[in-house]
Amino acid sequence: MIRKILILFLLIAAASSCEHKDLCLYHHDHAFQYHVMIEADYRLDWEENITDYMDWESNWPDNYVEYDSLRPDKPTGLRVVNYPHSIPGGHKTSNVAADGGVVYFSEGTHDILFYNNDTEYILMASTEKFATSRATTSTRTRTTYKGNPFATKSGEEITVNPPDMLYGNFINGYQAQRLEEPDLLKVTLHPLVFTYKIRFEFKSGLEYIALARGTLAGMARSVNMSTGYTSSEIATILYDCEIKDYGVGAYVNSFGIPDYPNTNYTKAGNVYAVNLECRMKNGKIKSFDFDVTEQVERQPHGGVIIIKDLVVTETEGSTSSGSFDVTVGDWGEYKDIELQL
Repeated sequence: MIRKILILFLLIAAASSCEHKDLCLYHHDHAFQYHVMIEADYRLDWEENITDYMDWESNWPDNYVEYDSLRPDKPTGLRVVNYPHSIPGGHKTSNVAADGGVVYFSEGTHDILFYNNDTEYILMASTEKFATSRATTSTRTRTTYKGNPFATKSGEEITVNPPDMLYGNFINGYQAQRLEEPDLLKVTLHPLVFTYKIRFEFKSGLEYIALARGTLAGMARSVNMSTGYTSSEIATILYDCEIKDYGVGAYVNSFGIPDYPNTNYTKAGNVYAVNLECRMKNGKIKSFDFDVTEQVERQPHGGVIIIKDLVVTETEGSTSSGSFDVTVGDWGEYKDIELQL
């Protein structure tokens, strides 16, 4: 009996001691740990006025959709990649809510990469090292697209899906501390993907068009996650269009122009082009190609690209060439094909 009473006394004493935090070093809620409370917010911009070509936010046309309606949504989740200096080539990935959460570290110095984890087409590459981590997008082919006719090396660009909205930021040399309460770490994630609003304004013949799709050639293939610099490798983005009262329109996501920002950046050598492919109600396909280098050079991170005075003639639009069913709403044998990277 005495033994039982002694055991009960010890259990009560152990339980009551947890009222004093300094006696509970090994209790999870009270222990001193290398833990960080991430507090994240996001810059919800769809384009950046870098070259002073046009301040679209202040000079937005009344007949366009609202400027603010083009702002990207806040993501649904956040990925935190920790690169400890003590383990070269090592890294640990944690996923938390979009606004942040608690992440556990080891002792020492760390580089930390932040980006949203809710993308569909974004592919992360070379993530084993902080400095080489980059984002790219999945590939896609279109049999009717013959390449950028204005480029000197037409046909060498890979064709890809538009990237999803991607936000990112990084911290170099964070020193993890063993604390009782998590260290507060605030971070603002900036856009790494930008939007081009593309307008194909028709002079005549819009009534003959059933479907439309396009390409934007000369864009960066990827972006470095630790610097925000885009790759020198280029890609053509394939996208779908909508038929509007003015013609054909699209909102196209991109990493922006290649090799940018770069102190050695020059305008020479980069050729940007758009292609518009229209399938008529009679089944015919008509393709347009335009050199938009001047417009894109001035808008390296999103903006508005305008092509005017497009024409589909009555002959092109009204002459029957088969049994294309416009109610199907797709490209049939000419549909795009998704590929693995």
